[in-house]
Amino acid sequence: MSCRLAKSYGFIRFCSTATRNISMSASSSSCTNPTAGEEAKGGVTVLPVVEDKYGGVMTEISHPMDPSAFSALIQSSLSSWTLQVLSLSSFFSSVPPGKKGVWIKLPRQLIDLAEAAVKEGFWFHHAEKDYLMLVYWIPIEGDTIPSNASHRVGIGAFVINHNKEVLVVQEKTGRFQGQGIWKFPTGVVNEGEYIHDGSVGEVKEETGVDTEFVQVLAFRQTHKAFFGKSDLFFVCMLKPLSLEINAQETEIEAAQWMPWDEYTKQPFVQNHELLRYMTAICSAKANGDYEGFTPLRVSAPDQQGNLYFNTRDLR
Repeated sequence: MSCRLAKSYGFIRFCSTATRNISMSASSSSCTNPTAGEEAKGGVTVLPVVEDKYGGVMTEISHPMDPSAFSALIQSSLSSWTLQVLSLSSFFSSVPPGKKGVWIKLPRQLIDLAEAAVKEGFWFHHAEKDYLMLVYWIPIEGDTIPSNASHRVGIGAFVINHNKEVLVVQEKTGRFQGQGIWKFPTGVVNEGEYIHDGSVGEVKEETGVDTEFVQVLAFRQTHKAFFGKSDLFFVCMLKPLSLEINAQETEIEAAQWMPWDEYTKQPFVQNHELLRYMTAICSAKANGDYEGFTPLRVSAPDQQGNLYFNTRDLR
């Protein structure tokens, strides 16, 4: 889970930096990882911590540790933190009472410590290629920890040239393999990539055609897709800047510019409600009868992003 999300929920975030005062000294944000605990108030040994101004803390272990010693540190830490968390709101007015998530971040080379954490009540929150994140909820009230990322974001690219030909591909892999179906270039938006940039990049990758993003025309939401997660699929219109096609060899069987009417008459398009709506929207946009959503770079209190909206009808 991101730091931004954790902060918004007032979580306790543990970082494995040597800190001499367990009762909230938030002056440091960098950390070195311990091989032993620290002595908190009352002589209790706990995992070293650094707290931020939100009362958040995270344990991030990077050095080997005996699993039994790690387990003992977790037990003493939880005992101490359970008592201290009751008075967190008196130290930080921005921390609502009852937010008691405790995080442990383990790199993959120290995955053997995960069993000790699980036995002490931690559960897996999410995993990346180089670490595993575990979380614990101090049991005073109901768990309000948000789930890990729940959606995948995909795009479909509607690219039409001055001859009213649409850019289409046949896929070499996946469920449409070998079926002779011509479809829009599609793909998944990468982490840290904006929808409009992802659509331009996907078209270039699959077909070699350079494009300029125009608008988001529509989007669809489904559930129980990739690994049981939800899926957001954005239909994007792009303007071609080149016409020469150089199809990607690993994923694309063929690519071409196809007359729009020929594309829409495919049985595959005619027999699927979603595709019928998509072609109707794309046709309306091409004829000037429909306005989609244009990105505008905007700032928020703690981040930059893009707002997609209908700029034509905003008065």
